[in-house]
This record gives sequence, C-alpha cells and structure tokens, in this order.
Amino acid sequence: MNAVRYLKSVSKLLLVLFAAAGLNSCSKNAVFQEYKNIDDALWNKDSIISFSFDSTDTISKNNIYINIRNNMDYEFSNLFLIVGIQFPDNYHIVDTLEYEMTDKNGRFLGTGISDIKENKLEYKTNVTFPKSGKYTIDIQQAMRKNQNVEGIINLNGITDVGVEIEKTN
Repeated sequence: MNAVRYLKSVSKLLLVLFAAAGLNSCSKNAVFQEYKNIDDALWNKDSIISFSFDSTDTISKNNIYINIRNNMDYEFSNLFLIVGIQFPDNYHIVDTLEYEMTDKNGRFLGTGISDIKENKLEYKTNVTFPKSGKYTIDIQQAMRKNQNVEGIINLNGITDVGVEIEKTN
C-alpha cells in the first residue's frame, strides 16, 4: 500500500514540475519566438543567423531578447554579438553587444538543470515597429581572443540562438 501511495506522490510531483516548466517556457505576451540550431555547437564567425517576422502593429511597445543556449564547452565569460535589424523600408541598424555568460566564479549564468544553459539577453526595450511589414534580425558572433589576434573562426559551445519579442503591458 505504501508503494502505491509513493508512486502516486511521485507522479503528482512530476506532473506539477512539467506543468510549471511548460508555463515558464512560453510567455503569454510573446509575439514572436524562434530558435535556430548551431550545427555541432560550432558557430562560425561568418555564419549570420537570420530571423524574419511580420509586424502589423505600429503602436504597441515591445521588448526584444536574444536567447542563447550554451553547453559546458563554451570557454569564455562573455559573448560579443553583432545584431542588425532590417526594417520593411530597407532601413538598417546594427549594434555591437556584449553579454556576461558566467558569474565572477566562472559558473554559467542562465537557466537549466542539465549541461545546457539558456540565457535570455535583453536587446531592445519598449520599441515599436513603426512600419507594417517584414522585419529581419541578423545575429553574428564577434568573439576575439585578444586585440592582436583575428576573430575566433569557430566559437565552441553555443548550441542554439533565438529571438523573442514580447509585447509590454
């Protein structure tokens, strides 16, 4: 009888954990979310990852996030990215960004209970998409070992790159 009660308790706990994970993984305010896999977790310096979406809402404010999944092979405490947005009228903006990937003790930041950590990195806040149409966000890694050396050809340990756009309240 105790074994049956134990199995029911474990089943209920697992059900609650899966439900909480499902609720946490999807934002009810998300208007766009997409990930692209990095083959063999080796992000080539010339590889530009593109995300396209259509926007018809020219009034609402949005937050844009760059989502990065890394494994334990990632060897740096930070990550430099070049991110560009192309507007429907071909206007284009480009930003160079730096994100911290570890704490001061070298432990990876982000969420996840396995060897994969996910970081939701703030890119732009309270932005509107002023024109209806297709927008494209391009992301490229821009890591360097030091200023006297060319960029890293293959950045090891990044498994997925994503973009998430959330409508603010």
